[in-house]
Amino acid sequence: MQPDQSIKPDRNLALELVRVTEAAALAAARHIGRGDKEAADQAAVDAMRQVLDTVAMDGVVVIGEGEKDEAPMLYNGEHVGDGTPPLVDVAVDPVEGTRLTAMGMPSALTVIALSERGAMFDPGPCVYMEKLAGGADIVDLLDLERPLTETLALVAERRGASIRDLTVVMLDRPRHHEQMAAVRAAGARVRLIVDGDVSACLLAASENSPVDILWGIGGTPEGVISAAAMKCLGGQLLGRLWPRDDDERERAVAAGYELGRVLTKDDLVKGNHVFFAATGVTDGDVLQGVRYGRGGVATTESLVMRTRSGTVRRISARHDRAKLRELNAGFDI
Repeated sequence: MQPDQSIKPDRNLALELVRVTEAAALAAARHIGRGDKEAADQAAVDAMRQVLDTVAMDGVVVIGEGEKDEAPMLYNGEHVGDGTPPLVDVAVDPVEGTRLTAMGMPSALTVIALSERGAMFDPGPCVYMEKLAGGADIVDLLDLERPLTETLALVAERRGASIRDLTVVMLDRPRHHEQMAAVRAAGARVRLIVDGDVSACLLAASENSPVDILWGIGGTPEGVISAAAMKCLGGQLLGRLWPRDDDERERAVAAGYELGRVLTKDDLVKGNHVFFAATGVTDGDVLQGVRYGRGGVATTESLVMRTRSGTVRRISARHDRAKLRELNAGFDI
């Protein structure tokens, strides 16, 4: 008996998902610089949820806003879409960079990734993971078991450059201070970010980028979303679970997680039917943020990708805010 191909996401869902990230970005953008990150996140969640339910798919949120008791919408395990095939896993970050949005800082995004059902890694109790990511030309050089400074030397040699020409992007956190010092001592540069390592991962995999590698300990959910993007871009993301304390370590081991194992993008997101969409909320290196023009017009820039075709699209859109408010009653966009 032949398998039912309708259960797999064959059409380009990413072109439908960009409507989801655009709606979330437009809603979150009304809160840029207003100092309330919870309000920005809630606005994005509400807008994303409403548009998601119009997409023809039977989706289950694997990476969401938390467990059901902590998130009224887009919680882990929630069903989204109109309930028709294909059957898919969904990972969302309604605002990657809520603090960036609230403070009017660069590089906040709205993000969604999708794959066939059962393909996405469930982080379980593990909130953080160590990550290493880079572009397609250095995939074979990335190794979490090797000192980062040695990897940088190999990347410099591969690219015909000096290690002094390389830049590592990492979150500005005390836990990274030792590695920052080592990178600088080796001659390379460090670019620190306040938040937003999905955006930084995209930057590390992009051509003509100001950074060469992403390294750091950040969110495991963001690692899964970044892995989906890397599968589309041809780069690599390696991750190793990083328990925050003994209790989290014990719960992870009891749940069967191998804490020392290095996970590749194909471990984090299996299969070849992977879609990714992101829309800029605030201006950044990867995407332009939401901008407002005369006559009630807003513009957005989005990145839309698909593994099966390898196509990467940039979509610039012009939105009539009055018409969108009529279609999405109750939303301030």
